[in-house]
Parts: sequence; structure tokens; C-alpha cells
Amino acid sequence: MKTSMNAGVVLGVLAALWTLVMGFTGWYKNPVMVAAFFLVIPINIGVVVWGLMKTAREGRRYGGQIAAALVMGAVASVIIFFNSLLFTTVLFPTYFEDLREVQAGILRAAGQTEQEIEGQLELTAGSQTPVNQAVAGVAGTMGTTLVTALVAAAFFRKK
Repeated sequence: MKTSMNAGVVLGVLAALWTLVMGFTGWYKNPVMVAAFFLVIPINIGVVVWGLMKTAREGRRYGGQIAAALVMGAVASVIIFFNSLLFTTVLFPTYFEDLREVQAGILRAAGQTEQEIEGQLELTAGSQTPVNQAVAGVAGTMGTTLVTALVAAAFFRKK
């Protein structure tokens, strides 16, 4: 259990740090660099695989490996949730307005009219809240962790 908890802390801290890099560099406002946020996915995969390699040495079977990975994801999710709230409410309180400006710029470059752009922005405005963003981070973390575990645990388990 200690290995899973430690791997979860590592995953949460690395994801939080990457989010802060995206914020402090302003990359989240750059249409080209905004996709760099998704580097959290290989970070998640790498940490879960690393954690499962360590828990395999403890003698866990397939189900135990899945459980260990879910503990990793759950621990990381707590860190990610609170980091997301800190990010969108304290450190970058204009985050959602900044994202809307970026999205509007992308839509303008694609040739959409101002009316079409307004319609698109209205569709997402209601769901862009600090809590929704934090919950999405948790869902993404747990989903990536589960899928990674289902595959990797087949390789890293006691046979």
C-alpha cells in the first residue's frame, strides 16, 4: 500500500507541476502550445507503469495490481483536484476568460462569423467552472490510470 500511495503522490505532484508550468509560461493562452497540457497523459502512464513495476515485486497478482493502480490514481486525484482549484481561482483567476479568447481567435482564424463564435462560446461557458475543471482532471486521471493498469498489470504481476 505504501508503494501505491507514494506513486500516487508522485503522479499528483508531477501533474500539478506541469499544470503550473502551463500557467506560468502562459502556454495555456497560446493556441499552438495549449496542446502541450496533454503531456500529463504520458506522465500518468509512466508513473503508473513505474508504480506497478514496484508493486509487482511485492508479489501482487493481476487484481492486486489493478487495485494498487486505482489507489495511485485516487491519491493523485486529490492533489490534482486541489491544484486545479488553486490554479483557476487563485493563481490564474482569468483562466476561463483567457481560454474563451483563445477559442474565439481559433474560430476567427477558421473563418467563422462573430455570431457563430458567440454561439460556440455560449455552449461551453456554463461548464467552464473551477469545480468542473477540477472534476475533469480527476476523471482524466482515474480513466488514464485504469486503462494503463488494465494493460500494464498483465505484464507486471506475480504469475
